[in-house]
Amino acid sequence: MVKRTTHENSLCGVARPMDAIGDGWSLLIVRDAFGGLRRFGEFQKSLGLAKNILAARLRHLISHGILDAVPASDGSAHQEYVLTEKGRGLFPLLVALRQWGEMFFFERDEPHAQLVHKKTGLPVQRLLPRTQDGRLLKPEDTVVQVPPVRTRRTQRQT
Repeated sequence: MVKRTTHENSLCGVARPMDAIGDGWSLLIVRDAFGGLRRFGEFQKSLGLAKNILAARLRHLISHGILDAVPASDGSAHQEYVLTEKGRGLFPLLVALRQWGEMFFFERDEPHAQLVHKKTGLPVQRLLPRTQDGRLLKPEDTVVQVPPVRTRRTQRQT
């Protein structure tokens, strides 16, 4: 099996979380957890994923603090998987990914699942990045700043 490259020391806020997310199956598990699924069998039925792969993804998400395994709420010997605060922090990412998918992966009138507000039934407003003062932000308005790399010598001097 090929060893995956780790991004744990990356200074990039996109690369480092990829170690925790791992792959698309993990995001679909998180999506389903937001939808209320909690049990192994529920995830397996929803995703159609082989048991060994699902078990590995769940362990991975637990090891990265995205899910917690807790005793079943019905008192049975089973366990349930619940989102942690870190896992719930993925909600805006999933909303943005869903909205991007709706924009670019469906024909104009093609039916698709849509995220709506539970009480009003209205579609969730499109997420758009904004500046600190509220203006819409475009990619060309941004630049990634990388802090200077500290050497052992500069670390000792501080």
